[in-house]
Parts: sequence; C-alpha cells; structure tokens
Amino acid sequence: MAAAEVDHIVSIADVIRLAVAPVFLLSGIAALLNVLTNRLARIVDRGRHLEVEFPSAAPGRVQTLRESLGRLARRARLVSWGISLCTGSAILISIVVVVLFIDSLTGVNFSAIIALLFIVAMAALTLGLICFLREISLATRHLRIGEPEPEHSPPAGQSVNTDRNQPGP
Repeated sequence: MAAAEVDHIVSIADVIRLAVAPVFLLSGIAALLNVLTNRLARIVDRGRHLEVEFPSAAPGRVQTLRESLGRLARRARLVSWGISLCTGSAILISIVVVVLFIDSLTGVNFSAIIALLFIVAMAALTLGLICFLREISLATRHLRIGEPEPEHSPPAGQSVNTDRNQPGP
C-alpha cells in the first residue's frame, strides 16, 4: 500500500471521528422531536375532544371551551415552531457532516462554511428549545390540580368514584 493511500485512509478516519459528535447530536434532536410530536398529538387530541363538546355545551361552558381551544391553538403553534426549528437544526447538522467529507475528499477548505452551518444549527436548536419551554409554561400555567372546575363537576347529588378498583355508578 502506497504512503499516499495510507494518508488518505487516515484522513477519512479523522473525518469520521469528527462526524461522530454531530451524529450523536442528531440522536438527541431525534429524541427531542419525538417528545415534541407526542406533545402536539396530545394537544390535537385534546382540542378535538373539546370541539365535540361544543354542540351540547351549556351556554356558560361555551366561553370556557373557546378559551381552552385558544390556549391549545397557541400551544400547538409553539410546538409546531419547535418541531420546524429542531428539524431545520438536524438538517443543517447533516449538511455539516456531508461538507466535512467533501472538505476531506476534495481538499478544498470549507471550515468557514462548516462553522457557519453549525452556528446556525445551534441557533435553530436553541430557538426550538425556547419554543418547547414556552409551550410547557403555557400548559402548566392553566393546570389545575385538586378540585375540578365547576363545569367539570358531576351534577348535584351524584358522587364521584375515587376507588379505581370498584366499578363506577
């Protein structure tokens, strides 16, 4: 094996080592995207559930339903932005890996482009995480634990079964 071939193999091995970190980052972003898409699915399901209540809702309940649907719409937009930004980040990181190999194979110095792509990818990821944090903030701001809202309470004279092992009324 000629010395030039050995140098080329070593060069490719170095690029693979450099590409490992971005690939691990892609795995983390994939996990985050999984969380975000699950949150979006839950928001959509909750919105559909509330929309079904509209036709039979008491007049006092309609305004509460509208407010809840408005909050869900805001949360869905934030999650959607988070998904888009994190996906954009993953695409940019993938491009970084490709450009690393192109740089190595062609000998053209793309280090400035690689750095710029990575910076933009991190900015997109950061903005996606901010959207996620904001959505969680909105979700927990209106979270009620304890006594249910009056419109969710059972009718007067009817009790709620809190024993999960016993059948309900």
